[in-house]
Amino acid sequence: MRVESFVKIINSDFYTGVPDSQLKALCNYLMNTYGIDSKHHVITANEGNSTALAAGYHLATGKIPVVYMQNSGEGNIINPVASLLNDKVYAIPVIFVVGWRGQPGVHDEPQHIYQGEVTIQLLNDMDIETFVVTKETTEEELKDIMEKYNNILQIGKDVAFVICKGALTYDEKVEYTNSYDMRREDLIKHIINITEKDPIISTTGKASRELFEARVTKNQSHKYDFLTVGSMGHSSTIALGVAINKPDKKIWCIDGDGAVLMHMGSMAVIGSNKPNNLVHIVINNEAHETVGGMPTVAESINIVDIAKACGYPKAVCVNSFNELDCELLNAKNSNELYLIEVKCSIGSREDLGRPTTTSLENKMNFMEFLK
Repeated sequence: MRVESFVKIINSDFYTGVPDSQLKALCNYLMNTYGIDSKHHVITANEGNSTALAAGYHLATGKIPVVYMQNSGEGNIINPVASLLNDKVYAIPVIFVVGWRGQPGVHDEPQHIYQGEVTIQLLNDMDIETFVVTKETTEEELKDIMEKYNNILQIGKDVAFVICKGALTYDEKVEYTNSYDMRREDLIKHIINITEKDPIISTTGKASRELFEARVTKNQSHKYDFLTVGSMGHSSTIALGVAINKPDKKIWCIDGDGAVLMHMGSMAVIGSNKPNNLVHIVINNEAHETVGGMPTVAESINIVDIAKACGYPKAVCVNSFNELDCELLNAKNSNELYLIEVKCSIGSREDLGRPTTTSLENKMNFMEFLK
């Protein structure tokens, strides 16, 4: 189904959410139609954030908002759906559009498998009426479902469209760029040149995939790295847990701007604990690049100042490989919590692979190395 038809049938003029590759057609349509416009389209830090924004929109306008997300974001909406939107509380109607990663019977990455299995059940448990949109879904079917949904929404309940792979299409292209030159894959190679055999915890998405391939290129072991293939926004807190309990090792976290934004409170917790053996590297390309390149708000905030306000004793921003190498060496030799923000271009190799070891193998090898 063309995304233009999908949007017309839903008939909402406000969308908010977190981008997803399964919803790339919708995300690109919204960017081409509205861009980032507080009246019509807002990309938020996390899906719970989107749900609260949608609630505020409804309170102010009386109209029905749309929240879009990957199904991994269902965990982030449980609290606001159950304790804010639910008809036993404030009865705030919202249309959820959920990309179905890990759909049973469709090959996907390990972090999506269980989430895919429980996607529909979680929505049902939250008392959200659900309809699955497939490649075969017709406009007439969608219109009939939307007519039913409008009756449900009118009594303050929530509904969801779960979108299968390839169910929505969009012919127009959107090019996402920024003004920076350094590629993330090259940055990661510079990082492991300095970290050598120190443990690294890397964030979900292409950063972990590029770290894995960098080790292959250098004929190095993968045991030094914990690849956080899911749990977006939590890699820095995983690194904190490792750093606190392995004070004799220098621990590095390779993070991304979208992940930092998703659970920024983790920086306050890290800063208050101040582990002197943790280096937090934030690769900032101002984009949700792994799922398509849609922008984050990292362009308009100062991550270094935020880190300092959270209690990081040392926080710097670099824009060149020379600056990066210098700060990596300073961090390696320092005895204090250190943050390095690295300004990065958008883009990756077309033939970028995926880890060839399983997540369980990754965990066991990393734990054995930490011993």
